[in-house]
Amino acid sequence: MIYIALKMLLGDRAKYAGLISGITFTSFLVTFAASYFTGFMTQGFSLISENSAADVWVMEPAVESVELTTNMSWAALDRVRSVPGVQSAVPLVLGTVQARFPNGRFQPFQIIGVDEASLLGIPLIRDGVSPMVLRTPDAAIADAGGTSDKLATPADKADQWPPDGPHLRAPTRELAAGDELLVNDRRVAVLARSDGLPRYPPRPLLYMSLANAIRILPPERRQLTFVLVTAGPGVSPRALASRIESNTGLRARASADFKSDTVRWILVNSEDVGDIAAMLTMAMSVGFGVTGIMLYMFTQENQRHYAVLSAMGATPRMLLSMVFAQAGLCALIGTGLGVGLCSILGQFAVMAGFPFRIMWFTPLLGGLMVLVVSIVAAALSARPVVKLQPVVVFGGR
Repeated sequence: MIYIALKMLLGDRAKYAGLISGITFTSFLVTFAASYFTGFMTQGFSLISENSAADVWVMEPAVESVELTTNMSWAALDRVRSVPGVQSAVPLVLGTVQARFPNGRFQPFQIIGVDEASLLGIPLIRDGVSPMVLRTPDAAIADAGGTSDKLATPADKADQWPPDGPHLRAPTRELAAGDELLVNDRRVAVLARSDGLPRYPPRPLLYMSLANAIRILPPERRQLTFVLVTAGPGVSPRALASRIESNTGLRARASADFKSDTVRWILVNSEDVGDIAAMLTMAMSVGFGVTGIMLYMFTQENQRHYAVLSAMGATPRMLLSMVFAQAGLCALIGTGLGVGLCSILGQFAVMAGFPFRIMWFTPLLGGLMVLVVSIVAAALSARPVVKLQPVVVFGGR
């Protein structure tokens, strides 16, 4: 009976193509939305991922994520270092500045001030440049931070620091080692470019030593953003975080927990979550509409065939299995096509700079949504088949 059901389905090529198209669109859109979601979520805690050597992050008690921070006093660093089980603790300073390019154009940058001794958290630097260049006064390493065309500096020397005003329409080139920026009336020498993890939201980055960052950033009474702690041998990061909280009154989170906190904060505060929910709603609506209507039309047009089978002794359970087999074949093929299309277009999305990352659960989510759509569509279509009376069909009523 299953073979007969599939032959019936493949015999009506127009409706078969419509069913496959609807399910493919559902699978593609759900998988793409889930992959986009995981992409910007993982980029949201890129700073934590770059500092993989840190077991515990210590911060001001009101801080809930790496995206929204406030500073604490420098005394917090010594208090953390005095906690038993702390092998090392280094400071990390974050700040936002307006940097002016040589042609007069200005651009917001996030400054990341790292410990001079360990240089913990510096990403891979291009052209084999040593991170020790940051120990040079007023030196910085520039990173695009997931942006495009934000690090454009004038190509001609005549357009650099012109005395007659900004040359905003001058030809530009990519910022490179040896260029300069003006930050808070200080010349900052860009000595290298790095390939750090993209940020979400995207923003250009300037990595500096702690001393340089403090000189560049506006003066504040509290300047320390995070303390990065390495646990001693045999000490659990979560247990150490609890001990730091009880001893210092500061908030301490193991790196994995801080990533989870950041994801939850983005879920609550990011407008993109609503966009993804709208995309999923649209995918499910289209899936239910196209698949349900096409499958219902197919079963209605084939009522005579089902009536013949029923008159020959086919039970309602057999007829029900035929309808669900047809929906299952379409779901299987449509899911594969949708996930494959998502993988192909996802590569173009990554090349265009969008936060896109297919993880193990995103195709499963797409398949689950397709399964829900297919079961509902099959259930709606199977109802008239199960209640079919051959006499009514052959009587023309």
